[in-house]
Amino acid sequence: MDHKLTERHNQAQRDYYTHTERSTIAPAETPYVRRHIDEIIRVSGLRPGARILDVGCGMGRHSFLLAARGYHVEGLELSPDLLARMSTLDPYGIPTHCADVADPPPALLGRFDAVFGFFMLHHLLDLPGAFRGIASVLRPGGVAAFIEPNPNNPLYWVQITCTPHMKWSAERGIFNMRPRILFPALQQAGLQQPAVSRFGFLPPFLRNRSGGAAVDNAAERLGILEPVLPFQLFTASVPHAS
Repeated sequence: MDHKLTERHNQAQRDYYTHTERSTIAPAETPYVRRHIDEIIRVSGLRPGARILDVGCGMGRHSFLLAARGYHVEGLELSPDLLARMSTLDPYGIPTHCADVADPPPALLGRFDAVFGFFMLHHLLDLPGAFRGIASVLRPGGVAAFIEPNPNNPLYWVQITCTPHMKWSAERGIFNMRPRILFPALQQAGLQQPAVSRFGFLPPFLRNRSGGAAVDNAAERLGILEPVLPFQLFTASVPHAS
């Protein structure tokens, strides 16, 4: 992919997240965020002590909760400003790396049992390149898992259109978050057995209230709602060594 185009895109993403205070990426331990952690750990099958690279770690919103559960977490982030904010909030001493996920530092290659990403894939310009970078840092048998918005859920369209600090120019990649696009890109990078599941129902301000979990669970049991459930969990894995 054209280097100048990539750098313009990356700088636009840095600016998008640097120039506005965003509660949606600030560290927080809420039922909403814990559910994301629960689901990604469940599908990855990891036990405490595993090594995880949190790509697009931002200010540590998910990294801190993973570290609190006993995982060895490192963060990779495109924005040095977000990493600087993360360092001021970090009670765990999580190692961080400022780099494009498509070009990870050589010291990270082949080191991790899992790569996790939370709402970051839809901000990437070059998905095949990103997945090649992700595959390169995983050990044989390692798992890649990503939680992304479901473009079939119209509430995201409303949120992006009506939220002052959100822009379609930065969020339009949501429409690429479909199995027919992501599965081939994962496989081209050497990641096998791509899969997707969906979960959730309520937005954060309702999910965090008493009874929110019960409503989510009820909605998930209604198979008719599965295509529009808001959160998609994509997984794939590196082949085991022969």
